[in-house]
Amino acid sequence: MTQNKTILVTGGAGFIGSHTVVALAEAGFRPVIIDDFSNSEQRVLAGLHQILGYEVPCYPKNCNDAATLRTIFQKENIQGVIHFAAFKAVGESMTEPLRYYHNNLGSLITLLEIQLEMGVPDLIFSSSCTVYGEPDTLPVDELAPVKPAISVYGNTKQIGEEILRDTVAAGKPLKIISLRYFNPIGAHPTGCIGELPLGVPGNLVPYITQTAAGLREQLTVFGDDYPTPDGTCIRDYIHVMDLAEAHVAALQALQNRAGQQHYDVFNVGTGQGVSVLDLVRSFEAILGQPLNYRIGPRRPGDVTAVYADATKIKQELGWTARRGLREALEDAWRWEQQLASK
Repeated sequence: MTQNKTILVTGGAGFIGSHTVVALAEAGFRPVIIDDFSNSEQRVLAGLHQILGYEVPCYPKNCNDAATLRTIFQKENIQGVIHFAAFKAVGESMTEPLRYYHNNLGSLITLLEIQLEMGVPDLIFSSSCTVYGEPDTLPVDELAPVKPAISVYGNTKQIGEEILRDTVAAGKPLKIISLRYFNPIGAHPTGCIGELPLGVPGNLVPYITQTAAGLREQLTVFGDDYPTPDGTCIRDYIHVMDLAEAHVAALQALQNRAGQQHYDVFNVGTGQGVSVLDLVRSFEAILGQPLNYRIGPRRPGDVTAVYADATKIKQELGWTARRGLREALEDAWRWEQQLASK
């Protein structure tokens, strides 16, 4: 059914995108990447080549370019899209709002227009658990209210979901699933691709691994006075390969679905809440020695706790997280060590 169907992966050289390219290929799809490399590196393509044994077609272009998208759709016979391409730095989004709205929403609108023009209905949208804000109840399910976004980045995800919902509701022939991820961590088990932050990492795990590798002097844990068992924030950490496989499951569900219009949202998480200190201690157990960290003040915008109710995606798409926290941290550390050896 899926053999050699060509899927466009926008932002396919990024952290989640590159791992999804692998999962697509393993499921029998033919991935094609468009990525302008504004927040990723060309060496990811070499890593994909190592894993898959062939070069994945890649267009170093921006998704706001309608003419380029049209050319790719025609040349590659695109039959579905997974849309990751977006700026994602929360802090930067607060100082450069127009840049974020133009890139994140402009690219989505352009993509939808080209899909409609080319008669390609299937789209998986990269959304985020940030749409829930500080949830009223835990675990949080898809029926929880969407809270006002606390960052411009988060707002682009909310507005993106609204654009998709409204377009389908207008009767346009599109079948779309938004995946609301929790906290992706880890790397491909080969160590050929992984999280590759440009500059100072904004995410916890690459900061931990860079500290362990001696690239960072010290990790700061932001706040230990939250109303949680150990005072630190609680998150749902999901292995990036589990997350990648969720995209494939969602795409397969759309491609097997009859009818012209469809829109749905799914949480993608493990359903397990893990505190920041628990995660640090789990990594120390792998490392076999203490990690240099200190407790700092709270960081503005951090919610106390958020973790997924992942019942819906299991029941409707047959997906469930298969990899645990230790495996994700081991894979992240292997990736960091491989980077250090180059």
